[in-house]
Amino acid sequence: MKIAVNTRLLLKGRMEGIGWFSHEILKRLAQQHPEHDFYFIFDRPYSPIFLFGPNVHPIVIGPPARHPFLFVLWFEWSLKRALDRIKPDVFFSPDGFLSLSTDIPSVPVIHDLNFEHFPEDLPWLVRKYYQYYFPKFAVKAKRVITVSEFSKHDIVQCYNISPELITVAYNGLRENFKPESELNRQKFRVKKTSGKNYFLFVGALHPRKNIHRLLQAYDIYRSNGGETNRLLIVGGTYWWNKTLKQAYEGMIYRDEVVFSGHLAQNDLAMAMASAEALVYVPYFEGFGVPIIEAFACGTPVIAGNLSSLPEVAGGAALLVDPMDPQQIADGMKRLQSDSELRSRLIEAGLKRAQEFNWDKSAEIVWHVIEKVLKQEKHA
Repeated sequence: MKIAVNTRLLLKGRMEGIGWFSHEILKRLAQQHPEHDFYFIFDRPYSPIFLFGPNVHPIVIGPPARHPFLFVLWFEWSLKRALDRIKPDVFFSPDGFLSLSTDIPSVPVIHDLNFEHFPEDLPWLVRKYYQYYFPKFAVKAKRVITVSEFSKHDIVQCYNISPELITVAYNGLRENFKPESELNRQKFRVKKTSGKNYFLFVGALHPRKNIHRLLQAYDIYRSNGGETNRLLIVGGTYWWNKTLKQAYEGMIYRDEVVFSGHLAQNDLAMAMASAEALVYVPYFEGFGVPIIEAFACGTPVIAGNLSSLPEVAGGAALLVDPMDPQQIADGMKRLQSDSELRSRLIEAGLKRAQEFNWDKSAEIVWHVIEKVLKQEKHA
């Protein structure tokens, strides 16, 4: 069997949520099914670390697709030509994008529909592309995979897709996210926050990640007698916008905020394990991987109470209204001062983390692909 895969987001040293989903799922599919051929289709030169076995065949087609006009060119022309040559039995797309110009049975992973609910958070041309093409992708797909029950319900409601055609495969955990010794934790704090305890946020500084309200909440926390914990923000600054700039420049305690940029995986795991707490309060999220990474590290979590986050937290996080900086600040104060609450959340988080497993998710994805193949054979 030939399986063609969109691997645009396998980028060495630059992967975020969807990139890591692609990496962990595809590694397992290729290694667990050596009898099948996987054609990894890249939009730029690739790293050999992504060739997970002798049954993985890399193909590079241009142009690099990181702009709506280039999306159309890559998926509707370059990819179609590649698929015509490969003649795969199925096309799997971990980032949700499909080619409307090919008849190859297709399975996308649509992680969330943030662009339908908060279109103003995206540049005009990008949101127009998403709003025009993603409903068509959902209809074209033989089956759809998504990463939470929340997103499944959202796709059903927005695109009128039968829930029977949508399967949930949660994100999983990588092995380097685990509790660390106090000595290692202190070494990391010395390196990143001058030895001080810190609250942590992890993620791209996208508007829906709600960083401006997190900054306001940190100021409130410190102004109301909170300890001199710093705020460490890990993630790229590509989405730094006017709202975020104004929030940061208006802070009383902005000198106590540390922007680290991207961290390598081992450093990220250490940042998570060394934090006083993860404060993760996006107002829209399809899953929220940092929550389960913090759980696995024995780090308590303050999470927003909207979209998929209560589902992922499963009762193991302190939930707050992400639209209310005062409530976020109150959560920070509670976790800093209430040792019983802190211990309870750590224990619950460690238990909850065990429910997220990449092997299980890869198995779910494979079953969906098999269903599509059987469906096509009997069509």
